[in-house]
Amino acid sequence: MKMKLKQQLLEKINNKEALVGVIGLGYVGLPLAVEKAKAGYKTIGFDVQEEKVNLVNEGHNYIGDVVDSDLEYLVKEGRLSATSDYSFIKDLDFVAICVPTPLDMYKQPDISYVKSSAIEISKHLTKGTIVVLESTTYPGTTEELLLPILEEGSGLKCGEDFYLAFSPERVDPGNLIYKTKNTPKVVGGIGKDATEIAAAMYRSVLDSDIFEASSPRVAEMEKILENTYRNINIGLANEMAIICHKMGINVWEVIEAAKTKPYGFQAFYPGPGLGGHCIPLDPYYLSWKAREYDYHTQLIETSGIINDSMPSYVIERASKILNRFKKPLNGSKILILGIAYKQDIDDYRESPALKVVENFESEGCIVDYYDAYIPEYKHNGKVRVGKKELTKEVLQEADLVVVTTSHTNVDYGFVQKNAKFIFDTKNAMKNVEDRDNIELL
Repeated sequence: MKMKLKQQLLEKINNKEALVGVIGLGYVGLPLAVEKAKAGYKTIGFDVQEEKVNLVNEGHNYIGDVVDSDLEYLVKEGRLSATSDYSFIKDLDFVAICVPTPLDMYKQPDISYVKSSAIEISKHLTKGTIVVLESTTYPGTTEELLLPILEEGSGLKCGEDFYLAFSPERVDPGNLIYKTKNTPKVVGGIGKDATEIAAAMYRSVLDSDIFEASSPRVAEMEKILENTYRNINIGLANEMAIICHKMGINVWEVIEAAKTKPYGFQAFYPGPGLGGHCIPLDPYYLSWKAREYDYHTQLIETSGIINDSMPSYVIERASKILNRFKKPLNGSKILILGIAYKQDIDDYRESPALKVVENFESEGCIVDYYDAYIPEYKHNGKVRVGKKELTKEVLQEADLVVVTTSHTNVDYGFVQKNAKFIFDTKNAMKNVEDRDNIELL
């Protein structure tokens, strides 16, 4: 019976007859659902937000990494649809969970979205289905959280009646080279059958290598390692920036010089802090889980402290710049250039610019911002509307312009000519020749 279910599922995958479901239609889920549908699978997206469900069913795209015409075509052809009704899970052969895994106020993993998704799946899970968790989380989540919920809620046995695996998402919003389709994938299932089935599904959809891990824990830890590696190295770059400033050395030139070494060095850059859906959060999942084993992740926590302190460091440096002009922070007009967490995208999740704005305002500053990608944003219950255009008047009104995102659609020469002074935390103005009113992080 076990072998029969496996073969039936593999045949459905090979023949593109498997019905696919993706839970969570955000930055990870919607691109994945689109790729599944483009590969020939009838795909259903699930989301608790009716607005997203309606947009998908109308063929209206809201994610930068999805091609508008692809979504419109797939919906029109009936290959992709969306719903908030989880009862449709009973018809699925493959279910991917792509829901958020944020941190709570104590920097501990909030896995409530994963848990609620698992509960809903368990109510409708049928024999011969494979469930794959893609949401980034701590090692052990698949086996310790999902497995018991799915078994108890469905009355089915994992490895016999259904299959369960973990395959970490690898989404880099705005990346012009690597998208969902061509980014290598890691898969780790509970048992070899689950790994084989999940790998077969991803191979049929993606133009990339599939690495088969020996267990979900390996795959879960692998994802944490990826982003902890970046977190720690960015922390090093930020600390180097602080030290170099004290010594009167240009840290950006130091990094460019170090990049000339053809081995043993990879360039990471400083900035006003860390942003995005993974790097600022993922290392804390491991720190939290490690305490269960009576171990404190010293290097990870130290880099987190450095990176988390950078928005405050920006305010400190800005204060010293304004002091040169006999201007206190209180009452000064600050113009922030860039709210997105990185270049040329409209994603501001965990963006350090949000904290920089808050810190300036807490000091009594009058803060405006300009970001062509984000005309307005909501943070901590407050909606902020940016300047519609970056005009000469907008720049001249500011006592200090602070560059927090290096968008390429900004004319930095124009900024330099019209701003009183600029604090560039991203080296966005590296090609501007006249630098008398520019200070780098």
